[in-house]
Amino acid sequence: MTTQQITEAPAIQAYLRKLTELSPEIAVLEPGAETTRYSHDAATAKAATAAQTQGPAVVLPASATEVRQAVKLAGDLGVTVVPRGAGTGLSGGAAATGNQVVISTEKLSRIIEVSPLDEVAVVEPGVINADLNKHLEPFGLFYAPDPASFDISSIGGNIATNAGGLRCAKYGVTRESILSLDVVLADGSLITVGHRSIKGVTGLDLTSLFVGSEGILGIVTQATVRLRPIPVARKTVSAFFDSTAEGTGGLAAITRSPVRPAAIEFFDTPSLANIDAHSGTALRSRGAALILIELDGYGIGDQAADLATALSAVGGRVTVEADDDGVRLWELRRSGRGLPQDKWYIGEDIAVPKSRLAEVYAAFPALEARFGVTISAVSHAGDGNLHPLITLDKMPDDGPTPPAPLQEAATELVKVALSLGGTVTGEHGVGTIKKEWAALELSERSRALQHAIKAAVDPAHLLNPGKAI
Repeated sequence: MTTQQITEAPAIQAYLRKLTELSPEIAVLEPGAETTRYSHDAATAKAATAAQTQGPAVVLPASATEVRQAVKLAGDLGVTVVPRGAGTGLSGGAAATGNQVVISTEKLSRIIEVSPLDEVAVVEPGVINADLNKHLEPFGLFYAPDPASFDISSIGGNIATNAGGLRCAKYGVTRESILSLDVVLADGSLITVGHRSIKGVTGLDLTSLFVGSEGILGIVTQATVRLRPIPVARKTVSAFFDSTAEGTGGLAAITRSPVRPAAIEFFDTPSLANIDAHSGTALRSRGAALILIELDGYGIGDQAADLATALSAVGGRVTVEADDDGVRLWELRRSGRGLPQDKWYIGEDIAVPKSRLAEVYAAFPALEARFGVTISAVSHAGDGNLHPLITLDKMPDDGPTPPAPLQEAATELVKVALSLGGTVTGEHGVGTIKKEWAALELSERSRALQHAIKAAVDPAHLLNPGKAI
């Protein structure tokens, strides 16, 4: 490694030089063109300009010991650290500047243990969600958290944002599947929080504190995760309706039924049209709104029959899909929605009590009229988590910054969610993008308490400063 190639702050130069001297086995990428992708996550990538020719310094530890060495030295030299998983985040939580060092967990990718009798696995944070489930198949087990980005997102990133996804309706978010964590703190010490056992109430629940903390409290180097038996059967049920409003009525019918699906996804009219335009499908010809449901477990025929009765009674056109058709519909849910390249857009991640979902959709027309935008939303309807897409036509005289009405519309939609007892982010995290919205939700005293916790664990604000809180 040659310091001549490093054009960042002297502290970064000194850090890289010293780390290489002390720990030559740790892989290091100097600031340069090859590290530009480490300067942003999926949410902030579009803001990265073609003029950006140099990214941050990147450290790629391959063990907990190497993470400790890298973090300890950063603290000694006053260099701030940005922890990073796969970079698929949607809140700016992994964005880094040239004055920071990125510590990536991508090389920490071992599945250390699977214990079928305990129904747990021990994994490193760089393990990809989908790869873990492929590994678990021969054991008849699966890891339940199921982000839409499961085939590219890492377990560590899922933990950092308490990711949810499609199967939260039945199995909960990431927090419900994390039993224990090994975490490197800002001083380079390594602690274990939580328990391998399902039960355990000794001390404060620090595991839940680290889950969803977006890398501001520590870097996870190992996780003990809870597993479930692979269901004996899975079946996809679709229900199309004649309007978005009728479709949201169908959601209430599911709750009133005796059936508890693994996943309940809702598509409004413009979302179906978007998928058709992007994927060449014809969903819109089947109806103006869609509830897509996954059932699993025993008695799946009875579950499907009860659900069909409940949804048909409120105007749904119900189909128990053939297996191949079901796979295709779920793939469309994950990746069929296109982003408009010829428009300004903002994607959101609000959540409300599931009984209030219909009111959020009902608020769209007034916001569209007020701000001149278009709003659509796909929802994890089983737990009230919406992913709205707000778009605004680009005008010839627009500059590089999105017009104010786009952000204003997004803020007003956030306020709608808060007024209904909801939150500004259901699963993506606050990162840098949603800090102003988080201030609308959290009281001054609550924010002060969170900053006090951060200061107690990381008094020098070494880890991911300026994020999450």
